Amino acid sequence: MASRCVDFFHKKYSCEVDGEKFSSVEDLMNHYRTVHHKLILKCQKCGKEFIHEKYRLHHVREEHEKEMDARVHKSEHKHTETGNPQDRVDSNTRNFGDNF
Repeated sequence: MASRCVDFFHKKYSCEVDGEKFSSVEDLMNHYRTVHHKLILKCQKCGKEFIHEKYRLHHVREEHEKEMDARVHKSEHKHTETGNPQDRVDSNTRNFGDNF
């Protein structure tokens, strides 16, 4: 019974092909390479490894596109103008009513 508890708590990565469980992602990846002769896909940006292309694509969208969006967003809002901020507000709102 104790061995089942250890497996339950410590072996949380399971092989989708044969159901074997592993305690680390590295062990699971090694299992895929050696037992099933599967190609492991790597993220070109950070080197993280994935078993399926869909997982790699999800990672790229979630991790690296957010980084790019944040960089683009920051660069769009760089403050390059000098002078009184109220003058900029006044110049931007001067013709505001004309747009409706």
